[in-house]
Amino acid sequence: MKVRFWGVRGSIACPGPDTVEFGGNTSCLELRFGEKGRLIIIDSGTGIRPLGNHLVQNDLPKGPINTEIFITHTHWDHIIGFPFFKPINIPGTKLKVYGPITFEEDTLDKIMSDMLRYRYFPVLHGELTADIEYLQLNECKMDLGDGITLKTKYLNHPLLCLGYRFEFKDKILCTAYDTEPFRNVFFTDSNSPDYDPVANEKGEEAARVENQKLLNFFRGADVLVHDCQYTMEEYFSSKLDWGHSYFEHAIDSALKAEVKKIVLFHHDPLRTDKELLALEKHFCKRMNNQSDLEIIVAREGMEILL
Repeated sequence: MKVRFWGVRGSIACPGPDTVEFGGNTSCLELRFGEKGRLIIIDSGTGIRPLGNHLVQNDLPKGPINTEIFITHTHWDHIIGFPFFKPINIPGTKLKVYGPITFEEDTLDKIMSDMLRYRYFPVLHGELTADIEYLQLNECKMDLGDGITLKTKYLNHPLLCLGYRFEFKDKILCTAYDTEPFRNVFFTDSNSPDYDPVANEKGEEAARVENQKLLNFFRGADVLVHDCQYTMEEYFSSKLDWGHSYFEHAIDSALKAEVKKIVLFHHDPLRTDKELLALEKHFCKRMNNQSDLEIIVAREGMEILL
């Protein structure tokens, strides 16, 4: 299994002189499986545009493009590149687009096709020449063929968001973005007039159970790609309930789940190369000789071979 990162930012694309080393495109991962190089894509942020160009140049000469895209959720930064994915305009392309059931009125196919309306884009979805099928997922286990097994898990985000766990030939890749720690949502201050000890106890237990479920989902992964948009100081000062994690939590989760390698991902658009380099150095030095866990800060164009 090979992983290539085409977009590693969160919230909004941020190209410019301060984001050259780590990249400014939003989330998109390319997975290749086996000798045949079966292609699976995770998310269609702005990083899917250069991926599409790469596929047209390198894969299309070998035959029509046939792939699947697994959307983690439908916030803009994870789908906005889809209209610019060149293979959707090429006859013969076969594409399955998976995404979470949102339990809202709009289905996945409507959400994705609404981007390709004249109000937003010069090409209608119905004018695309690719064969596109949309499929909605909940928490499940799927046999994708070719020896690939997929497991999904709901994460903690304002919109239902799926984590993906791909298992292939005793290797495991997990993704967890966008997400933050589950916590007790009831009043915890016993001096508050709204404090309810029973509700508080149940809230604490519910948060503990859900956080443990995520650790079980990550358990034993060779690679965990985890949201780390914030530092701990940023998170607790003003980012609670925004649906994103901080470096310390992501690393601690990987340690508890006995993950071999964590890739810190979904960088804040305000985070410069200089700041990311400093954070990378800090956390790698902090873990030195304390654990076998390998810590990597995601960079656009980076490849990992499992």
